[in-house]
Amino acid sequence: MWPCLLGALAASLAGCSAGPEPQSAAPPPASTPAPEPSSPYVSGAPDTAGAVPGSPNALYVFRFKQTDPPSSGFNFRDRNLSFYFRPSPTALYFRVENLQGRPVTIDWEDSQFLDINGRLGKVAHATTRWRDRYNPQVTTQVGGQQQFGDYVFPLDYLVDPGADAGPDAQPHLPIVAEDASAPTFSGRSFGVDLAMTVLDRPATYSFRFQIASVIPTSALPH
Repeated sequence: MWPCLLGALAASLAGCSAGPEPQSAAPPPASTPAPEPSSPYVSGAPDTAGAVPGSPNALYVFRFKQTDPPSSGFNFRDRNLSFYFRPSPTALYFRVENLQGRPVTIDWEDSQFLDINGRLGKVAHATTRWRDRYNPQVTTQVGGQQQFGDYVFPLDYLVDPGADAGPDAQPHLPIVAEDASAPTFSGRSFGVDLAMTVLDRPATYSFRFQIASVIPTSALPH
């Protein structure tokens, strides 16, 4: 009888201690990947025709003023040349008109750009590429009574476009970032020293601009 009772007790304890088969924990729900940060580089320098220069999706917009020589219209004129400038976060656009009957020359190799950090260095313009940074840049000749338009930025701001970008790509840092760091640049200055040959004489035309204010795009009227 005892063997039977012991057997029944063991069977009962075994039945009480047995539980459901263990299950593996469910995998956590897939997290949404964080968005990639926007690239700090710009490609080339597409001009903006709007009243406020800058990228359409920028966090901030900039108001510029020409400080040297001072001009409310971003222009300058002497007896030989007439200049018009359009500062932007991407690059400094300009147009020059030769008022004389003889050609003038822009010497890009001797021209310089002053960046917003106070560093003076070589200048890049529309045809300058990463591969050209150690090569002498070809001069530009503006014929008599003719106009020429271009844009400039620091040569050191060029970045390697990579093998897949193509030979005409021109990625570079902007003159001033339009991201969350933009307000820290308010009041800073930048400019260009254009080395030219006018009437067979060397001449340097220097222009300086200031970031007069930095405004959140959310504060602009829509």
